Amino acid sequence: MRSVRQCSRTACTRAAVATLTYVYADSTAVLGPLAQLAEPHSYDLCADHAERLTAPRGWEVVRLTTQLEDAGPTPDDLSALAEAVREAGRVRPPARPEPGTVTETARRGHLRVLRAEGD
Repeated sequence: MRSVRQCSRTACTRAAVATLTYVYADSTAVLGPLAQLAEPHSYDLCADHAERLTAPRGWEVVRLTTQLEDAGPTPDDLSALAEAVREAGRVRPPARPEPGTVTETARRGHLRVLRAEGD
C-alpha cells in the first residue's frame, strides 16, 4: 500500500506527486513520477513546486512526466487495507499445549529453550 509523503520544500504540507534527483556529472535535474520509496538523495515535490522547478544556470531539467496529479488511493490500496483489517480480526486457534514430556529450561525474550525428558 502506498504511503502519503509530503513535499520536501520547507513549510509545504501538500502531498508529493513527483521525485527530483540530480545527476551532478551531467549537470542535470531529473523530475519524474513519485518514486515508490523515499531515497536519501532525492526530493519529493508537490504539483505546484514540481511545475515551478528551475535548475541552476548551465543545468538542464529533464521532465519524465507531463501530468503531475495526486492520484489518491487506488482500489488496490483500499483492498490491501481491507485485507489487513480482516487478517487482524481473524480468530486464531489457541496454541497447542506442549507435551508433558517437555520442560522449559530457559527463556530469553520470545525464545524458549525446551528440554525433552530423557535428554
